[in-house]
Amino acid sequence: MTEASPAFRASGVVTLTTDFGLRDPFVGVMKGSLIARHPPVRLVDLTHEIPAHWPAEAGFWLARAFRYFPAGTVHVAVVDPGVGSEREIAAVEAEGHVFLAPDNGLLAAVIESVARFNARHVAPATLVRLGVHAPSATFHGRDIFAPLAAELAAGRLLPADLGPPVSGLVPGWIEAPLVAAGSVTGTIVTIDHFGNLVTNIETAHLQGLAHPRVRVGGHEFALRRTYSDVRPGEYLALVNSFGVVEIARAERSAAEGLGLARGAPVSVVSR
Repeated sequence: MTEASPAFRASGVVTLTTDFGLRDPFVGVMKGSLIARHPPVRLVDLTHEIPAHWPAEAGFWLARAFRYFPAGTVHVAVVDPGVGSEREIAAVEAEGHVFLAPDNGLLAAVIESVARFNARHVAPATLVRLGVHAPSATFHGRDIFAPLAAELAAGRLLPADLGPPVSGLVPGWIEAPLVAAGSVTGTIVTIDHFGNLVTNIETAHLQGLAHPRVRVGGHEFALRRTYSDVRPGEYLALVNSFGVVEIARAERSAAEGLGLARGAPVSVVSR
């Protein structure tokens, strides 16, 4: 826990990030549970296409997306391979937002992205007060996270009511980029809908690199401004709209063309 974060004041907005996909009814039922408790709630689907059982990607996107929402937003992220186990439920308050997720490393990226935060574990007594007595062992999104988020969004529950503060949460699954003289090395965290390989190397990590070149999978690419700076089918690297380096292929999939996947190392070096 760090020094106090700006106070949370409910805006009525709840974002949802899961690995549920949209084929099954899980997302819809989770939304139903939220609406049943707080009908005026405004729900936003951040994404439900996180790779199954991969909380690191959920945290990566949440850390880079939450500032586009108003202060007072509740962000629920359920990527939970340990559902039903003794893992804790984490709540982080930062910059006037509240984040709810399993304490499995998902919120590490959020914590790293803010200057101040307060972290808590949700107490069993809190759930009892909310009438949550026998949650399913396999669907905490519906039975635990939705009721908590609804009460926070309604202003009937404050972050301090959730449970005791903790000094830290489970660390993230992906190491921070390694910055050295003349280079920075990071990791491909995700592959977007277009097949772009998105890394955790941020704009700030490129400071001091002259004429940077991006190296990945035995290839080297110049750092360009945008996709149209090369011809269709050609590869490039750029800093994307979320401020991180990605490797792309104009009008095609870089992931398919290069045969690379999440977890592959990426380096940016001075030429």
